[in-house]
Amino acid sequence: MEIRTELTPHPPGARRAALTIGAYDGVHTGHRQVIAEVRRLAAERSMASAVVTFDRHPASVVRPESAPLLLTDAHQKLEQLAITGIDLTMVVPFDEVRAMESAEEFVRHVLVDCVGAGLVVVGEDFHFGHQRHGNVGLLREMGADLGFEVLGMGLVGLDGSPARDHEQVSSTFIRRALACGDLARANVMLGRPYEVRGTVGRGDRRGRELGFPTANVRVDPSILLPEDGVYAGWYERPDGSVYATAISLGTRPHFYADGALLLEAHLLDVDLPDAGGPDGGSGAAGGPDLYDEEARVRFVAHLRGQRTFDGLEALVDQLHRDVADTRAALA
Repeated sequence: MEIRTELTPHPPGARRAALTIGAYDGVHTGHRQVIAEVRRLAAERSMASAVVTFDRHPASVVRPESAPLLLTDAHQKLEQLAITGIDLTMVVPFDEVRAMESAEEFVRHVLVDCVGAGLVVVGEDFHFGHQRHGNVGLLREMGADLGFEVLGMGLVGLDGSPARDHEQVSSTFIRRALACGDLARANVMLGRPYEVRGTVGRGDRRGRELGFPTANVRVDPSILLPEDGVYAGWYERPDGSVYATAISLGTRPHFYADGALLLEAHLLDVDLPDAGGPDGGSGAAGGPDLYDEEARVRFVAHLRGQRTFDGLEALVDQLHRDVADTRAALA
């Protein structure tokens, strides 16, 4: 997949593009269905297939006080778009100047002059440009003058068929599902386990003291974390090695009444050395040193909510059950 980050003129004689436009946060199953249609139509018309997206969520500029937390960071989004087989992703810088740009200017400058639009595929409810004045109707009017086709697609449900509002696959509905603990529904809409990324930092060694050393993963605050709870999932290191993992996400109410939100990953069957994993380790030599590494944590199954316990023995007993439940969920 070619990635462009500069709005340079479309080369004379180059293939025109069948393209789609959007924030594409999450690159979920609905997004991928649109992209698959773009690729199919591009092949029929001997065009390049393209996604036009933005270097940040437009809402973070237009209405920062109510901008949604993100399902994917910039790198994740590009990785997921590459998997779709799209030829080109144009990453448009979005700032205050771009936010004031009219829909007509955006179409002429970005879609036609820079990407070479021959076909534009968007959802029937798509809006764009200053104050969201652009829509499918405007695209069709401009396409008739500027020489590109427009296809408006209805939104789909989990089975890929047309859906009513409350059944649609959308980034908004995925956020709602994650926020209320419905990980299974969120993962179905995503088409993969929900993943967050962050850097491993030092903790207070509570996990080590209990016999369950953890990696404390610090996630950018712009990224959405699922509802507090205990999850089964996978932990991936920068070298590509992947570990079955029991994930605790919350404030550790057993120890702190108002603790900070933590994402703690207990890697199953892994000895973390004292100089390695945050919260310490088992003391065994040869285990992976995770400090300051980037971690990728994938949430596969929700096991239980966060809660307090009647003493450390009850907590440790529950942690053993969490590990067993994690093995079962990932089997």
